Amino acid sequence: MIKTTNLNLFYKDFHALKNVNLRIKEKVITAMIGPSGCGKSTLLRVFNRMNDLVEGTRITGDVLINDKNIYCPDCDLTALRKKVGMVFQRPNVFPLSIFDNVSYGPKVWGITNKTTLSEIVENSLKGVNLLEELEGQLKQPALSLSLEKQQRLCIARLLAVEPEVLLMDEPCSALDPISTAKIEELMVELKNKYTIVIVTHNMQQAARIADEVGFMLLGELIEFDKTSKIFTNPADEKTANYISGRFG
Repeated sequence: MIKTTNLNLFYKDFHALKNVNLRIKEKVITAMIGPSGCGKSTLLRVFNRMNDLVEGTRITGDVLINDKNIYCPDCDLTALRKKVGMVFQRPNVFPLSIFDNVSYGPKVWGITNKTTLSEIVENSLKGVNLLEELEGQLKQPALSLSLEKQQRLCIARLLAVEPEVLLMDEPCSALDPISTAKIEELMVELKNKYTIVIVTHNMQQAARIADEVGFMLLGELIEFDKTSKIFTNPADEKTANYISGRFG
């Protein structure tokens, strides 16, 4: 689904990603782990070109999604970000109603029929297990929801534009353990339809939900393998030292 070849990223003179070669499979959960500042979030933002918004960013190498180079000159960024959605550390709901949050994307893409929009909103909320919980409340401000429900709403907002890839940058870092468990359960459900890439500092979370794990250190992808292999028998000593808590 996602393939990088000799990927390097520079923020002006800072070499943030170094020769990253990665293969991410379709409809699995891939977790990127590693200490702060190792390049995990930078790599995640490569996949929908969010780093383009940072002045002085330069990229070399190839990044393919469904065999298409997303850094080619004629790449449609709007279409890319429709296909590759992102969830951030803290919920970034709009100061609008619950309904308007979810229908925002479809409206941008030209859908104005009220019946169609209602169907999209209902299906998207159903996809994140919020429809029944919010029955009769769709005109309420989204900011009135709990943080956990706001995060699920943000995911529903992505589902409304029918993406293929969901990028999640520490989506549970602002949540309590019970809310975290609900988001993790949701991610496991969603991988039946979507390819999910998650950045997490929580190694237990990666072990619980990920199918494959990549360990990054100082901008390099040190090791990438099945989750069970990474956590029980890593090939690289640096991975073993990080997993065992010797640093990081």
